[in-house]
Amino acid sequence: MERIKAAAVVGLDPTPDVMLLGDRDFVFALWEKVKDAGESKMAVRLAAEEALASTAAEDHVRFITTGIHEAYQVDQKREQDRADAEREARQAKAQALIAVGIPVTPELLGLSDDNFIRRVMKHPDAGAEVKAAAARALAGDPAQWREFITDGARQANARDVENEIKELEKKNRDEAQRRKELAARTNTAALFGIAPSEAMLALGDDNFIRELLRRAPAHLEGSELVAGAQHAVLSSDPADWKQFLHTGAEQAYQRDAEARRKKIADVNRKRVLQLKAQAEKTGMYPNLVDEAKRALAGSDEDVAEFLKPDNLLRAARQSFMSVDPKLLNDPGGRDRWYIRQSTADGGAVFVSPVDAASKQSDREDATWVVVNAGTGQQGCYSFMSVRKRHHYLTVQDNLRVRIAPDDGSATFRKNAAWCARKGVSGYGTSFESAGKPGHWLRAHQGALSVSRANAKDTAFKQEATWAIFPPLAR
Repeated sequence: MERIKAAAVVGLDPTPDVMLLGDRDFVFALWEKVKDAGESKMAVRLAAEEALASTAAEDHVRFITTGIHEAYQVDQKREQDRADAEREARQAKAQALIAVGIPVTPELLGLSDDNFIRRVMKHPDAGAEVKAAAARALAGDPAQWREFITDGARQANARDVENEIKELEKKNRDEAQRRKELAARTNTAALFGIAPSEAMLALGDDNFIRELLRRAPAHLEGSELVAGAQHAVLSSDPADWKQFLHTGAEQAYQRDAEARRKKIADVNRKRVLQLKAQAEKTGMYPNLVDEAKRALAGSDEDVAEFLKPDNLLRAARQSFMSVDPKLLNDPGGRDRWYIRQSTADGGAVFVSPVDAASKQSDREDATWVVVNAGTGQQGCYSFMSVRKRHHYLTVQDNLRVRIAPDDGSATFRKNAAWCARKGVSGYGTSFESAGKPGHWLRAHQGALSVSRANAKDTAFKQEATWAIFPPLAR
C-alpha cells in the first residue's frame, strides 16, 4: 500500500514488476519518473536523489513511506505560491485598468508586463500622466514595469484626475466635487478588483462600501483592505466612510502589498539557503555557493534575481583545471590548462591554456554548467557546454571524450555522467565515468580520454586530477 501511494505521487504505473523491485530500485524508478518534471516536482526529485545517495536501507524505506509525501507537500506549496503570484499579477493589471477606466478583458490580462503597459499607453482613455508614466516604465527594467502596474498607473491616473478637477473647479465647483467622489470610489473599487457599474457608483458611501464587501474576491479574505472596509461600515459617522474611500483603502492596500512582499521575500531566502546548503554538501558548485552568499547579503530583489532559472543555470557554471605539474610550469599562473571544447573542431574536447585575458569565446569554451547526472548515482554529474546548450562532455566507445547532444537515451545519460571522487593523486578531484566504470577522466598530451586507474602510474594520477575553479565565463 505504501508503494502504491508513493507511485501515485509521481504518476508511476504500479505494475507487478515495479512493485517487486528492491527498495532502492523502487526509489530509482520513482526518480526516473520525476527527473524531467522540472520545477513542479523539484523537492521530490531532490529528496529521491538524497535517498539514492545513501547506502542505508532505512533511508530508502523512509523515502517511500514518508519522505516522498513530505517533499510533495513542499512542491505543492511552491506551486500554490506560484499560482498565487500569477493571480496577483493578473489582479494588479485588472486594478490598473479599472482605475484608468479601460475595460478589463482576458486578452489584456494575459499580456506580458511590457506589452500590457504599451496597450495602456496607447489607449484613448489613458490620460497624459498615465501615458508619461507608462513611457518612463517602458524605458526601465522589469521591476519598473511591475511598479507601474501595481501602483504607478493608479497614481498617475490620480494625477490626471486631480488636473481635471482643478480645471473643472474654475467652471463648476459642484461638478468638480462630484468628479472627485467618483474617482475615489472607482479607485477603491479597483483595489478590490471590481469594475463598478453606474448603479453601484450612485449608492451612498456606506452602501457602496457594503457592495464592495459583498463582491470582494475570496483571496481578499483576512486582508487589511477588507478589514478596513468592515471597520468603516460599522461606523455611523459618514466621515469614516469618506476617509476609507479617499485614503483608508489605499493605505490598507499598501499594508497588504508590503505583507505579500515580505512573505515572498522570506520564502525566496529560505529557498536560496536550501540551494546553498545542498551545493556546499556536494563540493561541485563553489560558484553557485558564492553567488548565493552574495544574493543573501543583498536586497530581497537580489535574492529574487538569483532564483530566476537562467541565473541559477549561470550560477551552476564551473571551469575544470588540470593540476598536472607538467601543465603548471608558469609561476604567474598564465599557463593554467582547462578542459575546453572546440566548436570549430566539431565538438572535440581537450585541455589548453585559458585565462581571464583570453577572448570571450575561448573562455566560454572552457566553461561548463554542472548539472545532476541523469543516472541517479551518488555524487555523479553531467557537464553541459556553455557554448552549445544540451551538449555534454561524453565518453565514446573508443574511450575518447568529446561533447555530444543529449539523445534522451539511458546509454547517453550514463556516458555523460561523471562521478566525483577524491583525487587519485591524493588531492583535488577525479571523475570516474559512469558509462565506463573503473575508467577515469584524464588529459594526456592535451587530449581528453578515460583510462583505468593505475596506482603505480604517477603520470596517470597527475593527469586524472582536476581542480574545480570559478567559471572563466560567468
